This record gives sequence, C-alpha cells and structure tokens, in this order.
Amino acid sequence: MSHLDAARFQMGYSLAFHMVFAALGVGMPALLATAEFLHLRTGDAEYLRLAKTWARATAVLFAIGAVSGTGIAFELGLLWPEFMHFAGTTIGPAFALEGYAFFTEAIFLGLYLYGRNRMHPVAHWLTSVAVAVSGAASSVLVTASNAWMQNPVGLETLLADPAQADPWVLFANSHWPVMALHSTIACYAATGFAAAGIYAWGMLRGRTDTLRRKALTIAMAMGLLAALAMPITGDASAKVVARNQPEKLAAMEALFVTRDRAPLLIGGIPNPATGEVCCAVELPGLLSYLAHGSFDAEVMGLDRVPREQWPNVPLVHYSFQVMVGAGMAMVAVGLWYAWVRWRRPERVATDRRLLWALVIASPLGYLALEAGWMVAEAGRQHWTVWKAMTTAEAVTPAGGMGASMLGFTALYAVLGTVLVLLLNRLSHEAPEGR
Repeated sequence: MSHLDAARFQMGYSLAFHMVFAALGVGMPALLATAEFLHLRTGDAEYLRLAKTWARATAVLFAIGAVSGTGIAFELGLLWPEFMHFAGTTIGPAFALEGYAFFTEAIFLGLYLYGRNRMHPVAHWLTSVAVAVSGAASSVLVTASNAWMQNPVGLETLLADPAQADPWVLFANSHWPVMALHSTIACYAATGFAAAGIYAWGMLRGRTDTLRRKALTIAMAMGLLAALAMPITGDASAKVVARNQPEKLAAMEALFVTRDRAPLLIGGIPNPATGEVCCAVELPGLLSYLAHGSFDAEVMGLDRVPREQWPNVPLVHYSFQVMVGAGMAMVAVGLWYAWVRWRRPERVATDRRLLWALVIASPLGYLALEAGWMVAEAGRQHWTVWKAMTTAEAVTPAGGMGASMLGFTALYAVLGTVLVLLLNRLSHEAPEGR
C-alpha cells in the first residue's frame, strides 16, 4: 500500500466509525425529546422511562462522539497538513460554529440529565429540544466544510490573496444546504430504523410489553418520515452534483460516453478499461431527466475527463447503488410497518414476518449513510479540493503511517465495543425499569 493510499484508508475508516456515533448523536436526542413530550402530554409513566433510557444512551453516545471527533481533528492535521494550510482559513468558521453547537448541546444535555425535579416540566422538556436542535446544528454546520471541498466558492480570492478571503463565503455555497439537509435527514432515518430493529428483536424473543410497543412506534415514526424524505433530498443533491461535479455524476452512473437521453442504471458491473457496463437494467432517458429536467438532455460522460482524473468508477458506482437500494428497502419496510400499524395495530408485536423485516432493515440506514459518504468522497478523487488541490498534494510527507494506523484502529475498536454493549443493554432494558 502506498503512502497516499494508507492515509486515505486511515481517514476513511476513521470517518466511517465517527459517522455511526455522529448520526446517533443527531437522532437519539430527537427520540428523547419526543418521548419527553409525550410524557408531558399524556402523563404516561412509560414514556418517561423511555425518555430516561434514551437520555442515558444520548449521554454515552455524546461522549463517544466527542472522542472520535477529536481523533479526526488530529488526523486532519497529521495526515493532511498541506490541505489544512491551504484551506484552514476558509473551513475554519464551519468547524468553530460546529464547536459552539457542540458545547451548547453539552450544556443543555447536562441541564436535562440533572434538571429533572429541579425545573418546571415544560422548561425541562425544552432542554431536550435544545439538545436535539444543537445536535442537528452540529451536523449542518460541519457539512459546510465538506461542501466547500466539493464546490470551493471564493477560490479565486483564496489563491490570489488569502488575507482577503471572506471567512463566511463557504456558507454562500449552493452545494451546502442540499448536502447538509440530505445528510442530516439520513441521520434520523438511520437512528430510527436502528432503534426500531432493537425493539423488534426484543419482541421476537417474547418481550411484547407496551413499553417496547411505544418505543417501536416512536422510532418508526421518525425513521419512516426521514426515509420518505430521502428520495426528495437525494434528487436535489443529484441535481447539484450534475451542475457542479458532472464527472462525479458520470462515475455514479458509470456513464463512460457523453450522450443525449442518458439512461439511469440499476445495478451493473462497470469496466473502466473497456468503457462498458455489464448486466445493468437501463431506464432510457431517466438520468437526463433527473439531472437536467428533460429526457432528451445531454449528460456529460467520463470521455470528457482526462483518464488520470477519473475517480474509482466501480467503487463510486457500487456505493451509489448500495445507497439507493438500501434507501428504497427502508421505505418499503417502513410503509409495510405503517400499513400494519394502521390496519391492525395489535398485530405489530406478533407479526413475525414484519418484525424480522424490521430487524433486517435496522442496519440499512447506516449502510446507506456510509455508502452515501463513500460516493461523496471517492467521487471527488483525485481531488481533495475540487479542481484546486489533489489528494497527493494534500497528504503529509512524514513517515510513521503504520503507527498512526495502529493507534487510531485501537481507539475506534474500543469505541465500537462500547457502542455495541450500550445497544445490547438497551435491548434488554426491563419493562419495570430495573
């Protein structure tokens, strides 16, 4: 493995680990605030127990996310010092504001955990809302830095005179709102389905008490609403990619030749050497329509990109297919659950086919989330900053990559183990709250 590939690999698995904790850090506070609200509204003690359970999970995940996020901050400096030197003044405000949101979340999480029976109930519930809002704000703000790497607005000023660069220009980036909305909603979908799978697994083992039924209802409400929104925001995101990064769209769809009435591919095995795609189902004109609003529109292919600037086409194409497939499967399972819940709510806890489907669908949100970020990052290669700095120019020239990989691998293995133990504890939470 080359020096550059080792740095890419380490950054990739670090982000993959952090993404799990970060997404839970966005989604769990929303579940917590919902359960707390339902307790306030109904006086039902089981909603209060759910809120307390999810509050403990949120607190632990917050701590894990803080550690994994700090590790990534170190890696940005250790692995990509030239990138930080080049872009630090531009992406710095996004990280700074994300830090403020993080500390706001910490403050209100502390008030929520220790403020019960010391605050008015409504004020106490509002602290959980503040935790949920600041968690989402962290996701939205930090995405601004990545959106700038995809579409570096203000680049001319940065290259000509860095001292004159506008520190707020990255928030005027058309890439940012769509990317932030799509990725943040994905966190809610992933968390909702993951939590639903845990409670569905408990029901399959005979734990069909009302506490778990209520937990499943809240988790699936959030997961299904988010999953239904994903195709809409995904379509908007694809249009932005078509406008700002047509090369990436070509890799996503394995479109080797520029053409009118470009087809949308389902599946397929791309061969960059021959420029052919095997075994795909083609939907004629649909890619042209989705990208440019017309079935006859021209879509740029990879033939207009120098060969040395192509991303890893199979990796990007497969990741895109996995993301879309997982998202569609979540919508299907979610609608199935909603149908049963609407028609025969008493059967939800005993319908084993539905419960197994929920268990199988529980990791799909995270699979889609990871695949989506793989599309965003691998599709940008060989650039670190689009059309401005290559990844080879951004990587550190220093050695010691093996020791760095070993240390960070150990760190994320420990954090992953803690996460699994926590989820296992939640799945065995006793109805009586023992």
